[in-house]
Amino acid sequence: MATASVAFKSREDHRKQMELEEARKAGLAPAEVDEDGKEINPHIPQYMSSAPWYLNAERPSLKHQRNWKSDPNYTKSWYDRGAKIYQADKYRKGACENCGAMTHTTKTCMERPRKLGAKWTSKNIAADEKIETFELDYDGKRDRSEKVLEGPAAKKLEEKNGSENVEVSDDEDNEDALKVDEAKVDESKQMDFAKVEKRVRTTGGGSTGTVRNLRIREDTAKYLLNLDVNSAHYDPKTRSMREDPLPDMDPNEKFYAGDNQNRVSGQALEFKQLNIHAWEAFEKGNDVHMQAAPSQAELLYKNFRVNKEKLKSQVKETIMEKYGNAATEDVLPRELLLGQSEREVEYDRAGRIIKGQEIALPKSKYEEDAFINNHTTVWGSWWKDHQWGYRCCKQFVRNSYCTGAAGIEAAEAAADLMKANIARKEASEDVIAPTEEKQLATWGTDIPDDLVLDQAKLAASLKKEEQRKREEKDERKRKYNVKWNDEVTAEDMEAYRMKKVHHDDPMKDFL
Repeated sequence: MATASVAFKSREDHRKQMELEEARKAGLAPAEVDEDGKEINPHIPQYMSSAPWYLNAERPSLKHQRNWKSDPNYTKSWYDRGAKIYQADKYRKGACENCGAMTHTTKTCMERPRKLGAKWTSKNIAADEKIETFELDYDGKRDRSEKVLEGPAAKKLEEKNGSENVEVSDDEDNEDALKVDEAKVDESKQMDFAKVEKRVRTTGGGSTGTVRNLRIREDTAKYLLNLDVNSAHYDPKTRSMREDPLPDMDPNEKFYAGDNQNRVSGQALEFKQLNIHAWEAFEKGNDVHMQAAPSQAELLYKNFRVNKEKLKSQVKETIMEKYGNAATEDVLPRELLLGQSEREVEYDRAGRIIKGQEIALPKSKYEEDAFINNHTTVWGSWWKDHQWGYRCCKQFVRNSYCTGAAGIEAAEAAADLMKANIARKEASEDVIAPTEEKQLATWGTDIPDDLVLDQAKLAASLKKEEQRKREEKDERKRKYNVKWNDEVTAEDMEAYRMKKVHHDDPMKDFL
Protein backbone atom coordinates (compact mmCIF):
# COMPACT_ATOMS: atom_id res chain seq x y z
CA MET A 1 0.00 0.00 0.00
CA ALA A 2 1.48 3.29 -1.05
CA THR A 3 1.79 5.87 1.69
CA ALA A 4 0.58 9.42 1.45
CA SER A 5 4.06 10.87 1.70
CA VAL A 6 5.52 12.03 -1.58
CA ALA A 7 9.03 12.62 -0.28
CA PHE A 8 11.95 11.21 -2.16
CA LYS A 9 12.84 7.62 -1.28
CA SER A 10 16.12 5.89 -1.77
CA ARG A 11 16.46 2.63 -3.64
CA GLU A 12 16.73 0.66 -0.40
CA ASP A 13 13.60 2.31 1.06
CA HIS A 14 11.71 1.62 -2.15
CA ARG A 15 12.76 -2.05 -2.07
CA LYS A 16 11.64 -2.41 1.53
CA GLN A 17 8.33 -0.75 0.70
CA MET A 18 7.74 -3.19 -2.20
CA GLU A 19 8.58 -6.19 0.01
CA LEU A 20 6.16 -4.93 2.66
CA GLU A 21 3.38 -4.60 0.06
CA GLU A 22 4.00 -8.13 -1.20
CA ALA A 23 3.90 -9.47 2.36
CA ARG A 24 0.62 -7.65 2.99
CA LYS A 25 -0.90 -9.08 -0.18
CA ALA A 26 0.20 -12.58 0.79
CA GLY A 27 -1.23 -12.19 4.29
CA LEU A 28 2.16 -12.46 5.99
CA ALA A 29 2.06 -8.91 7.38
CA PRO A 30 -0.79 -6.92 8.96
CA ALA A 31 -2.69 -4.58 6.67
CA GLU A 32 -2.25 -0.83 6.77
CA VAL A 33 -4.64 1.17 8.96
CA ASP A 34 -6.32 4.44 7.99
CA GLU A 35 -7.20 7.45 10.15
CA ASP A 36 -10.29 5.80 11.59
CA GLY A 37 -8.42 2.63 12.55
CA LYS A 38 -9.88 0.50 9.72
CA GLU A 39 -7.73 -1.85 7.73
CA ILE A 40 -7.04 -1.01 4.10
CA ASN A 41 -7.26 -3.85 1.60
CA PRO A 42 -3.72 -4.43 0.26
CA HIS A 43 -5.07 -5.46 -3.18
CA ILE A 44 -6.49 -1.98 -3.88
CA PRO A 45 -4.51 -0.40 -6.78
CA GLN A 46 -2.22 2.48 -5.99
CA TYR A 47 -4.07 4.93 -8.20
CA MET A 48 -7.15 4.38 -6.01
CA SER A 49 -5.45 4.32 -2.62
CA SER A 50 -3.22 7.38 -3.20
CA ALA A 51 -4.94 10.60 -2.17
CA PRO A 52 -4.55 13.76 -4.30
CA TRP A 53 -1.82 16.17 -3.24
CA TYR A 54 -4.23 19.04 -2.55
CA LEU A 55 -5.96 17.11 0.27
CA ASN A 56 -2.73 17.24 2.34
CA ALA A 57 -3.32 13.75 3.71
CA GLU A 58 -0.78 12.95 6.41
CA ARG A 59 -1.75 9.27 6.79
CA PRO A 60 -2.97 6.70 4.28
CA SER A 61 -6.72 6.79 3.93
CA LEU A 62 -9.53 5.97 1.55
CA LYS A 63 -11.67 8.89 2.63
CA HIS A 64 -11.12 10.59 -0.73
CA GLN A 65 -12.93 7.68 -2.40
CA ARG A 66 -16.05 8.10 -0.24
CA ASN A 67 -18.56 10.84 0.27
CA TRP A 68 -16.58 12.37 3.13
CA LYS A 69 -18.97 15.28 3.65
CA SER A 70 -20.96 14.34 6.75
CA ASP A 71 -24.76 14.42 6.64
CA PRO A 72 -26.27 16.00 9.79
CA ASN A 73 -29.39 13.82 9.51
CA TYR A 74 -27.40 10.58 9.19
CA THR A 75 -27.45 8.27 12.18
CA LYS A 76 -25.89 4.90 12.91
CA SER A 77 -28.69 3.79 15.20
CA TRP A 78 -31.06 0.99 14.25
CA TYR A 79 -34.70 0.16 14.78
CA ASP A 80 -35.68 -0.86 18.31
CA ARG A 81 -37.48 -3.95 17.17
CA GLY A 82 -40.33 -5.16 19.39
CA ALA A 83 -40.34 -2.11 21.69
CA LYS A 84 -43.69 -0.99 23.14
CA ILE A 85 -44.59 2.59 24.14
CA TYR A 86 -48.11 2.45 25.64
CA GLN A 87 -50.55 -0.19 26.92
CA ALA A 88 -54.22 0.83 26.79
CA ASP A 89 -56.89 -0.67 29.06
CA LYS A 90 -59.87 0.14 26.84
CA TYR A 91 -60.66 0.41 23.16
CA ARG A 92 -59.85 3.74 21.51
CA LYS A 93 -61.52 5.22 18.50
CA GLY A 94 -59.55 4.64 15.28
CA ALA A 95 -57.56 1.74 16.72
CA CYS A 96 -57.15 -1.67 15.06
CA GLU A 97 -60.42 -3.60 15.29
CA ASN A 98 -58.46 -6.85 15.63
CA CYS A 99 -55.98 -6.12 18.42
CA GLY A 100 -56.76 -2.57 19.58
CA ALA A 101 -53.33 -1.00 18.82
CA MET A 102 -53.14 2.51 17.37
CA THR A 103 -49.92 2.01 15.38
CA HIS A 104 -51.32 -0.03 12.49
CA THR A 105 -54.58 -0.70 10.65
CA THR A 106 -56.80 -3.73 10.66
CA LYS A 107 -55.64 -4.84 7.18
CA THR A 108 -51.97 -4.93 8.22
CA CYS A 109 -52.52 -6.46 11.64
CA MET A 110 -50.38 -9.52 12.35
CA GLU A 111 -51.83 -10.36 15.80
CA ARG A 112 -54.13 -13.21 16.60
CA PRO A 113 -57.81 -12.42 15.91
CA ARG A 114 -59.90 -11.48 18.94
CA LYS A 115 -62.63 -13.86 19.96
CA LEU A 116 -66.01 -12.91 18.65
CA GLY A 117 -68.07 -10.98 21.29
CA ALA A 118 -65.12 -10.66 23.72
CA LYS A 119 -64.92 -7.44 25.73
CA TRP A 120 -62.01 -5.03 25.30
CA THR A 121 -59.71 -5.25 28.29
CA SER A 122 -56.02 -4.62 28.96
CA LYS A 123 -55.37 -8.35 28.46
CA ASN A 124 -56.65 -8.56 24.88
CA ILE A 125 -55.59 -5.06 23.75
CA ALA A 126 -52.15 -5.06 22.14
CA ALA A 127 -49.66 -2.41 23.18
CA ASP A 128 -48.70 0.36 20.79
CA GLU A 129 -45.45 -0.35 18.92
CA LYS A 130 -42.53 2.04 18.78
CA ILE A 131 -42.30 3.56 15.31
CA GLU A 132 -39.00 5.13 14.26
CA THR A 133 -37.93 6.93 11.09
CA PHE A 134 -34.29 7.00 9.96
CA GLU A 135 -32.70 8.71 6.99
CA LEU A 136 -30.05 6.13 6.02
CA ASP A 137 -27.51 6.54 3.23
CA TYR A 138 -26.87 4.06 0.43
CA ASP A 139 -24.56 1.85 2.50
CA GLY A 140 -26.71 2.03 5.57
CA LYS A 141 -29.76 0.70 3.74
CA ARG A 142 -27.85 -2.31 2.40
CA ASP A 143 -25.05 -3.11 4.84
CA ARG A 144 -26.22 -4.25 8.26
CA SER A 145 -23.06 -6.08 9.27
CA GLU A 146 -22.19 -3.44 11.87
CA LYS A 147 -25.61 -3.57 13.57
CA VAL A 148 -25.53 -5.70 16.72
CA LEU A 149 -28.35 -7.16 18.72
CA GLU A 150 -28.84 -5.45 22.04
CA GLY A 151 -30.87 -6.13 25.12
CA PRO A 152 -32.59 -9.41 25.94
CA ALA A 153 -32.57 -10.56 22.31
CA ALA A 154 -28.76 -10.62 22.26
CA LYS A 155 -28.67 -12.51 25.54
CA LYS A 156 -31.07 -15.15 24.23
CA LEU A 157 -29.02 -15.44 21.04
CA GLU A 158 -25.85 -16.12 23.06
CA GLU A 159 -27.65 -18.76 25.11
CA LYS A 160 -28.87 -20.39 21.89
CA ASN A 161 -25.39 -20.49 20.35
CA GLY A 162 -23.82 -21.84 23.55
CA SER A 163 -26.26 -24.67 24.11
CA GLU A 164 -26.28 -27.71 21.85
CA ASN A 165 -29.90 -28.72 22.40
CA VAL A 166 -32.36 -25.84 22.20
CA GLU A 167 -35.97 -26.35 23.10
CA VAL A 168 -38.14 -24.29 20.76
CA SER A 169 -41.29 -22.90 22.39
CA ASP A 170 -44.52 -22.18 20.66
CA ASP A 171 -44.66 -18.78 22.22
CA GLU A 172 -44.52 -16.03 19.62
CA ASP A 173 -42.35 -13.76 21.76
CA ASN A 174 -39.63 -16.42 22.01
CA GLU A 175 -39.78 -17.02 18.28
CA ASP A 176 -39.29 -13.32 17.53
CA ALA A 177 -36.38 -13.11 19.96
CA LEU A 178 -34.61 -16.12 18.45
CA LYS A 179 -34.96 -14.93 14.87
CA VAL A 180 -31.52 -13.96 13.65
CA ASP A 181 -30.87 -12.15 10.43
CA GLU A 182 -28.41 -13.85 8.09
CA ALA A 183 -26.43 -10.67 7.83
CA LYS A 184 -25.74 -10.73 11.58
CA VAL A 185 -24.23 -14.23 11.52
CA ASP A 186 -20.58 -14.69 10.80
CA GLU A 187 -19.73 -15.69 7.21
CA SER A 188 -17.59 -18.59 8.34
CA LYS A 189 -20.62 -20.17 10.07
CA GLN A 190 -22.91 -19.71 7.06
CA MET A 191 -20.64 -21.18 4.42
CA ASP A 192 -17.26 -22.84 4.74
CA PHE A 193 -16.38 -22.33 1.08
CA ALA A 194 -12.73 -22.36 -0.03
CA LYS A 195 -11.53 -21.69 3.49
CA VAL A 196 -7.86 -20.64 3.53
CA GLU A 197 -5.88 -20.45 6.78
CA LYS A 198 -3.42 -17.56 7.02
CA ARG A 199 -1.03 -16.48 9.74
CA VAL A 200 -2.26 -12.90 10.03
CA ARG A 201 -5.85 -11.70 10.10
CA THR A 202 -6.17 -9.11 7.32
CA THR A 203 -8.89 -7.64 5.18
CA GLY A 204 -7.71 -9.80 2.28
CA GLY A 205 -8.60 -12.97 4.19
CA GLY A 206 -7.89 -13.79 7.82
CA SER A 207 -7.31 -17.00 9.73
CA THR A 208 -11.03 -17.78 9.76
CA GLY A 209 -11.99 -15.77 6.70
CA THR A 210 -13.19 -17.20 3.41
CA VAL A 211 -11.73 -16.64 -0.03
CA ARG A 212 -14.40 -16.55 -2.72
CA ASN A 213 -12.02 -16.12 -5.64
CA LEU A 214 -11.76 -19.26 -7.77
CA ARG A 215 -8.22 -18.34 -8.84
CA ILE A 216 -5.41 -17.33 -6.56
CA ARG A 217 -4.00 -13.95 -7.51
CA GLU A 218 -0.42 -15.19 -7.31
CA ASP A 219 -0.99 -17.89 -9.94
CA THR A 220 0.38 -17.27 -13.43
CA ALA A 221 -2.24 -17.30 -16.16
CA LYS A 222 -1.95 -20.07 -18.74
CA TYR A 223 -1.41 -17.72 -21.68
CA LEU A 224 1.58 -16.12 -19.91
CA LEU A 225 3.57 -19.35 -19.60
CA ASN A 226 4.80 -19.12 -23.20
CA LEU A 227 4.42 -15.90 -25.18
CA ASP A 228 5.42 -17.49 -28.48
CA VAL A 229 2.64 -17.14 -31.07
CA ASN A 230 3.35 -20.67 -32.30
CA SER A 231 2.99 -22.23 -28.87
CA ALA A 232 -0.09 -23.97 -27.48
CA HIS A 233 -3.43 -22.36 -28.36
CA TYR A 234 -5.30 -20.64 -25.52
CA ASP A 235 -9.09 -20.46 -25.69
CA PRO A 236 -10.16 -17.34 -23.75
CA LYS A 237 -13.84 -18.28 -23.78
CA THR A 238 -13.37 -21.52 -21.84
CA ARG A 239 -9.99 -20.49 -20.30
CA SER A 240 -8.50 -23.75 -21.51
CA MET A 241 -5.13 -24.63 -23.05
CA ARG A 242 -5.25 -28.23 -24.22
CA GLU A 243 -1.68 -28.63 -25.48
CA ASP A 244 1.53 -28.30 -23.49
CA PRO A 245 2.82 -24.70 -23.66
CA LEU A 246 6.34 -25.76 -22.59
CA PRO A 247 7.10 -29.05 -24.37
CA ASP A 248 10.91 -28.65 -24.12
CA MET A 249 10.93 -28.04 -20.39
CA ASP A 250 12.24 -30.61 -17.89
CA PRO A 251 9.27 -32.80 -16.82
CA ASN A 252 10.56 -32.79 -13.22
CA GLU A 253 10.33 -29.00 -13.06
CA LYS A 254 7.08 -28.68 -15.02
CA PHE A 255 3.95 -27.97 -12.97
CA TYR A 256 1.53 -27.57 -15.90
CA ALA A 257 1.49 -29.76 -19.00
CA GLY A 258 -1.82 -28.75 -20.62
CA ASP A 259 -5.43 -29.65 -19.94
CA ASN A 260 -5.20 -32.84 -22.00
CA GLN A 261 -2.70 -34.20 -19.47
CA ASN A 262 -5.46 -34.37 -16.88
CA ARG A 263 -7.74 -36.20 -19.29
CA VAL A 264 -5.32 -39.06 -19.89
CA SER A 265 -4.09 -39.54 -16.33
CA GLY A 266 -5.50 -40.54 -12.98
CA GLN A 267 -9.15 -41.39 -12.53
CA ALA A 268 -10.14 -39.51 -15.70
CA LEU A 269 -8.67 -42.29 -17.85
CA GLU A 270 -10.47 -44.97 -15.84
CA PHE A 271 -13.76 -43.11 -16.18
CA LYS A 272 -13.21 -42.81 -19.93
CA GLN A 273 -12.59 -46.55 -20.25
CA LEU A 274 -15.71 -47.21 -18.18
CA ASN A 275 -17.81 -45.11 -20.59
CA ILE A 276 -16.34 -46.85 -23.63
CA HIS A 277 -17.10 -50.26 -22.12
CA ALA A 278 -20.71 -49.19 -21.43
CA TRP A 279 -21.17 -48.01 -25.04
CA GLU A 280 -19.69 -51.17 -26.52
CA ALA A 281 -21.78 -53.37 -24.22
CA PHE A 282 -24.95 -51.51 -25.21
CA GLU A 283 -24.15 -51.94 -28.92
CA LYS A 284 -23.74 -55.70 -28.37
CA GLY A 285 -27.21 -55.99 -26.83
CA ASN A 286 -26.57 -55.61 -23.10
CA ASP A 287 -29.03 -53.44 -21.20
CA VAL A 288 -26.54 -51.09 -19.56
CA HIS A 289 -26.52 -47.30 -19.37
CA MET A 290 -23.81 -45.22 -17.72
CA GLN A 291 -26.06 -42.30 -16.71
CA ALA A 292 -29.18 -44.27 -15.83
CA ALA A 293 -27.47 -47.01 -13.78
CA PRO A 294 -23.85 -46.04 -13.04
CA SER A 295 -23.40 -48.65 -10.30
CA GLN A 296 -24.54 -51.43 -12.61
CA ALA A 297 -22.21 -50.22 -15.36
CA GLU A 298 -19.24 -50.08 -12.97
CA LEU A 299 -19.97 -53.59 -11.64
CA LEU A 300 -20.17 -55.00 -15.17
CA TYR A 301 -16.90 -53.30 -16.05
CA LYS A 302 -15.17 -54.83 -13.00
CA ASN A 303 -16.46 -58.29 -13.92
CA PHE A 304 -15.30 -57.76 -17.50
CA ARG A 305 -11.78 -56.87 -16.34
CA VAL A 306 -11.62 -59.91 -14.05
CA ASN A 307 -12.75 -62.26 -16.84
CA LYS A 308 -10.33 -60.66 -19.27
CA GLU A 309 -7.39 -61.20 -16.92
CA LYS A 310 -8.44 -64.86 -16.42
CA LEU A 311 -8.63 -65.40 -20.17
CA LYS A 312 -5.21 -63.84 -20.72
CA SER A 313 -3.66 -66.02 -18.03
CA GLN A 314 -5.24 -69.15 -19.57
CA VAL A 315 -3.92 -68.29 -23.02
CA LYS A 316 -0.47 -67.64 -21.56
CA GLU A 317 -0.43 -70.98 -19.75
CA THR A 318 -1.54 -72.83 -22.89
CA ILE A 319 1.24 -71.26 -24.96
CA MET A 320 3.84 -72.01 -22.30
CA GLU A 321 2.73 -75.64 -22.08
CA LYS A 322 3.02 -76.03 -25.83
CA TYR A 323 6.21 -74.07 -26.58
CA GLY A 324 7.86 -73.78 -23.18
CA ASN A 325 9.03 -70.76 -21.28
CA ALA A 326 12.34 -69.24 -22.31
CA ALA A 327 12.42 -67.05 -19.21
CA THR A 328 12.31 -69.95 -16.78
CA GLU A 329 15.31 -70.86 -14.64
CA ASP A 330 15.33 -74.49 -15.81
CA VAL A 331 18.25 -75.48 -18.04
CA LEU A 332 17.18 -76.10 -21.63
CA PRO A 333 18.25 -79.26 -23.47
CA ARG A 334 21.55 -79.02 -25.32
CA GLU A 335 20.06 -79.89 -28.71
CA LEU A 336 17.62 -76.99 -28.36
CA LEU A 337 20.12 -74.58 -26.87
CA LEU A 338 23.00 -75.15 -29.35
CA GLY A 339 21.15 -76.72 -32.27
CA GLN A 340 23.43 -79.79 -32.23
CA SER A 341 22.99 -83.53 -31.82
CA GLU A 342 25.12 -86.65 -31.27
CA ARG A 343 24.35 -87.98 -34.77
CA GLU A 344 27.53 -88.36 -36.88
CA VAL A 345 27.55 -88.33 -40.68
CA GLU A 346 30.63 -88.89 -42.92
CA TYR A 347 30.95 -87.74 -46.54
CA ASP A 348 33.52 -88.58 -49.22
CA ARG A 349 35.26 -86.14 -51.54
CA ALA A 350 32.36 -86.25 -54.02
CA GLY A 351 29.83 -85.43 -51.30
CA ARG A 352 28.34 -88.88 -51.01
CA ILE A 353 27.34 -90.22 -47.59
CA ILE A 354 29.76 -92.85 -46.24
CA LYS A 355 28.46 -93.20 -42.70
CA GLY A 356 25.34 -91.99 -40.98
CA GLN A 357 22.25 -90.44 -42.51
CA GLU A 358 21.99 -87.21 -44.39
CA ILE A 359 19.71 -84.55 -42.93
CA ALA A 360 16.51 -84.21 -44.99
CA LEU A 361 16.21 -80.88 -46.74
CA PRO A 362 12.98 -78.97 -46.23
CA LYS A 363 10.61 -79.08 -49.17
CA SER A 364 8.53 -76.30 -50.60
CA LYS A 365 4.91 -75.89 -49.61
CA TYR A 366 3.98 -76.07 -53.31
CA GLU A 367 3.54 -79.37 -55.13
CA GLU A 368 6.73 -80.43 -56.93
CA ASP A 369 7.28 -82.53 -60.11
CA ALA A 370 3.60 -82.28 -61.11
CA PHE A 371 3.30 -82.64 -64.96
CA ILE A 372 0.12 -81.65 -66.82
CA ASN A 373 -1.20 -82.16 -70.37
CA ASN A 374 1.13 -85.09 -71.13
CA HIS A 375 4.26 -82.98 -70.57
CA THR A 376 7.40 -84.64 -69.22
CA THR A 377 8.95 -81.37 -67.99
CA VAL A 378 7.53 -78.39 -66.14
CA TRP A 379 6.77 -75.05 -67.71
CA GLY A 380 9.80 -72.80 -67.37
CA SER A 381 12.37 -75.51 -68.12
CA TRP A 382 13.17 -74.00 -71.53
CA TRP A 383 14.19 -70.44 -72.46
CA LYS A 384 14.43 -68.89 -75.96
CA ASP A 385 13.95 -65.41 -77.42
CA HIS A 386 13.15 -63.95 -73.98
CA GLN A 387 10.31 -66.43 -73.41
CA TRP A 388 9.78 -69.39 -71.08
CA GLY A 389 8.40 -72.70 -72.32
CA TYR A 390 8.38 -76.51 -72.09
CA ARG A 391 11.63 -78.32 -72.83
CA CYS A 392 9.92 -81.54 -73.92
CA CYS A 393 7.99 -80.00 -76.85
CA LYS A 394 9.53 -76.48 -77.05
CA GLN A 395 6.20 -74.67 -76.79
CA PHE A 396 5.71 -71.25 -75.17
CA VAL A 397 1.98 -71.59 -74.35
CA ARG A 398 1.64 -72.69 -70.72
CA ASN A 399 -1.64 -74.63 -70.99
CA SER A 400 -0.79 -76.26 -74.35
CA TYR A 401 -0.88 -80.03 -74.94
CA CYS A 402 2.49 -81.73 -75.33
CA THR A 403 3.23 -82.82 -78.94
CA GLY A 404 6.63 -84.37 -78.26
CA ALA A 405 9.32 -84.78 -80.95
CA ALA A 406 6.76 -84.47 -83.79
CA GLY A 407 5.82 -81.03 -82.58
CA ILE A 408 9.46 -79.97 -82.50
CA GLU A 409 10.00 -81.11 -86.11
CA ALA A 410 6.84 -79.37 -87.30
CA ALA A 411 7.92 -76.14 -85.59
CA GLU A 412 11.36 -76.25 -87.19
CA ALA A 413 9.85 -76.91 -90.67
CA ALA A 414 7.49 -73.96 -90.27
CA ALA A 415 10.39 -71.70 -89.29
CA ASP A 416 12.43 -72.79 -92.34
CA LEU A 417 9.47 -72.16 -94.64
CA MET A 418 8.99 -68.66 -93.19
CA LYS A 419 12.65 -67.80 -93.82
CA ALA A 420 12.43 -69.01 -97.46
CA ASN A 421 9.35 -66.93 -98.13
CA ILE A 422 10.98 -63.79 -96.70
CA ALA A 423 14.11 -64.29 -98.87
CA ARG A 424 12.04 -64.83 -102.03
CA LYS A 425 10.03 -61.68 -101.39
CA GLU A 426 13.14 -59.58 -100.87
CA ALA A 427 14.62 -60.85 -104.15
CA SER A 428 11.50 -60.07 -106.18
CA GLU A 429 11.17 -56.48 -105.02
CA ASP A 430 12.74 -53.79 -107.27
CA VAL A 431 15.42 -51.56 -105.83
CA ILE A 432 14.11 -47.99 -105.58
CA ALA A 433 16.64 -45.38 -106.84
CA PRO A 434 17.47 -42.71 -104.27
CA THR A 435 15.86 -39.36 -105.07
CA GLU A 436 17.57 -36.07 -104.65
CA GLU A 437 16.19 -34.03 -101.80
CA LYS A 438 14.71 -30.80 -102.94
CA GLN A 439 13.85 -27.82 -100.80
CA LEU A 440 10.48 -26.50 -101.85
CA ALA A 441 8.95 -23.16 -101.05
CA THR A 442 6.50 -23.18 -98.15
CA TRP A 443 4.78 -19.80 -98.47
CA GLY A 444 1.26 -19.37 -99.74
CA THR A 445 -0.75 -22.03 -101.51
CA ASP A 446 -0.52 -21.19 -105.22
CA ILE A 447 3.02 -22.41 -106.03
CA PRO A 448 4.21 -24.67 -108.80
CA ASP A 449 4.91 -28.29 -107.94
CA ASP A 450 8.34 -28.32 -109.61
CA LEU A 451 9.66 -25.19 -107.88
CA VAL A 452 13.16 -25.69 -106.50
CA LEU A 453 15.02 -23.01 -104.49
CA ASP A 454 18.66 -22.21 -105.08
CA GLN A 455 20.58 -22.54 -101.83
CA ALA A 456 23.13 -19.83 -102.68
CA LYS A 457 20.43 -17.31 -103.62
CA LEU A 458 18.44 -18.24 -100.53
CA ALA A 459 21.44 -17.55 -98.30
CA ALA A 460 21.96 -14.15 -99.97
CA SER A 461 18.26 -13.32 -99.53
CA LEU A 462 18.45 -14.23 -95.82
CA LYS A 463 21.39 -11.87 -95.31
CA LYS A 464 19.54 -9.13 -97.21
CA GLU A 465 16.43 -9.64 -95.05
CA GLU A 466 18.49 -9.47 -91.84
CA GLN A 467 20.08 -6.22 -92.98
CA ARG A 468 16.67 -4.74 -93.75
CA LYS A 469 15.38 -5.64 -90.28
CA ARG A 470 18.41 -4.02 -88.63
CA GLU A 471 17.78 -0.82 -90.61
CA GLU A 472 14.16 -0.82 -89.42
CA LYS A 473 15.24 -1.08 -85.77
CA ASP A 474 18.00 1.56 -86.02
CA GLU A 475 17.30 4.55 -88.33
CA ARG A 476 20.95 5.65 -88.15
CA LYS A 477 21.91 2.69 -90.38
CA ARG A 478 19.47 3.72 -93.10
CA LYS A 479 21.19 5.07 -96.24
CA TYR A 480 20.25 8.28 -98.04
CA ASN A 481 20.51 7.03 -101.60
CA VAL A 482 18.11 4.10 -101.66
CA LYS A 483 17.74 2.10 -104.84
CA TRP A 484 14.28 0.70 -105.28
CA ASN A 485 13.82 -2.69 -106.91
CA ASP A 486 10.38 -4.22 -107.49
CA GLU A 487 11.64 -7.61 -108.53
CA VAL A 488 10.98 -10.29 -105.89
CA THR A 489 12.36 -13.74 -106.45
CA ALA A 490 11.24 -17.02 -104.91
CA GLU A 491 14.30 -16.98 -102.66
CA ASP A 492 13.36 -13.49 -101.39
CA MET A 493 9.85 -14.68 -100.52
CA GLU A 494 11.26 -17.70 -98.73
CA ALA A 495 13.71 -15.52 -96.76
CA TYR A 496 10.92 -13.11 -95.79
CA ARG A 497 8.75 -15.97 -94.60
CA MET A 498 11.56 -17.52 -92.59
CA LYS A 499 12.47 -14.21 -90.88
CA LYS A 500 8.89 -13.14 -90.27
CA VAL A 501 7.89 -13.13 -86.59
CA HIS A 502 4.71 -15.05 -85.79
CA HIS A 503 3.17 -13.63 -82.62
CA ASP A 504 1.26 -16.83 -81.91
CA ASP A 505 4.37 -18.97 -82.18
CA PRO A 506 5.56 -20.09 -78.71
CA MET A 507 9.13 -20.32 -80.02
CA LYS A 508 9.21 -16.75 -81.42
CA ASP A 509 11.64 -15.61 -78.69
CA PHE A 510 14.21 -18.19 -79.84
CA LEU A 511 14.28 -17.15 -83.54
